[in-house]
Amino acid sequence: MRNRSVRMLVIAPLVALLLTVGGCAAPAATSPTPGSTAGTAPAVTVSPSTAPVSAVDLAAGEIDEGVVVDVPDAGEGVGVTFREITLAPGASTGVHCHHGQLIAVVQAGALTHYADTHPGGVRVYAAGEAIIEGAYYPHEGVNEGEEPVVLWVTYIVPEGEPLAETDLARCDP
Repeated sequence: MRNRSVRMLVIAPLVALLLTVGGCAAPAATSPTPGSTAGTAPAVTVSPSTAPVSAVDLAAGEIDEGVVVDVPDAGEGVGVTFREITLAPGASTGVHCHHGQLIAVVQAGALTHYADTHPGGVRVYAAGEAIIEGAYYPHEGVNEGEEPVVLWVTYIVPEGEPLAETDLARCDP
């Protein structure tokens, strides 16, 4: 019964995220983010709805395979954190792992992702692509481009664990 409770704790926020990020109706309009220059701004999609409910699509991405959300060792439950991460040109996340799962969309730029899970150890994610990172494998994201990389990230990790683990000795379950 405990596993079912943890699964529901993970699934309910994920469904809410998908409804918010993926939208629940066809896009109505797009406009640049305030303060951005035309042509380089991430688009904000507003989905039509019936008052008093409204939804704003913040990011949308695609991935070509099925996804299983798995948070190992979630004995006391899980935490869900939504975060925007911006990497300046030349910046790196540093090598790290996660104790749970990360689901992200590249909102702008291109992220070079180094991990043994990719053929040849590297994959470049462009704007509009989704990234799914599982638990415990070391990896690093680098902005090798000339414009900032903006990631919209959801972390699903066991309560009490950091969002990103930099002690690589803890990356081997």
